[in-house]
Amino acid sequence: MQALMTPEFWIAVGQIIMIDILLGGDNAVVIALACRKLPPAQRSKGILWGTAGAIMLRVILIFFALQLLAIPFLKLVGAILLVWIGVKLLLPEEEEGHANIEGSDKLWGAVKTVIVADLVMSVDNVIAIAGAAETAGGDHTMPLVIFGLLVSIPIIVWGSQLVIKLMDRYPLIITLGAMLLGWIAGTMAVSDPALVNPEVMPQVPKLPAEGWIKYAAGVTGALLVYGVGRGLKARRSATG
Repeated sequence: MQALMTPEFWIAVGQIIMIDILLGGDNAVVIALACRKLPPAQRSKGILWGTAGAIMLRVILIFFALQLLAIPFLKLVGAILLVWIGVKLLLPEEEEGHANIEGSDKLWGAVKTVIVADLVMSVDNVIAIAGAAETAGGDHTMPLVIFGLLVSIPIIVWGSQLVIKLMDRYPLIITLGAMLLGWIAGTMAVSDPALVNPEVMPQVPKLPAEGWIKYAAGVTGALLVYGVGRGLKARRSATG
């Protein structure tokens, strides 16, 4: 319980919720398409069971992702992926192929569709949430992952349309979210075991233990995402 009183815990929870909202905008669309053929009396059950199954699967994936981040150099790979995910947030949206999602007139068929579709679309969420939890969560990573995801469920399922409208009206929200991913990428990169742990790959030069390095890396990552994203967006506009 003492962990719940620390600013680091709530900062990490806030990051997880924001990431899940920004990268989970398609979840509501997937749920609606998968459950559209269900009888009205079963639609709410399909939404609830499908969402619950998808969240449970995501928690399992994040658990394995957290274990993998302990392997040398994998945090660097994860940081590169996070930078690219952040850059993609700043680029114009492309067709996601939602028309390929088949609805089902059977409850468990719709639930299965929701879970499978969410699994395919959750790679970016899993990487970003694992990074946020690992860099800000200390020894309480999985509890805050679960807490953050549980809090984000009603926001995504029932408030997704409002969130989408807010992001359309205030594009700064998306920009700040993309830069947050860059911040997480930077702090993740400089905490890679190969770069900070003297007992892991001693032949690799280690970063100094000064705290400012983490913040400098976070700022660098945020600015990198912003700069690359704006540059690619301007290039697309010029060639389009």
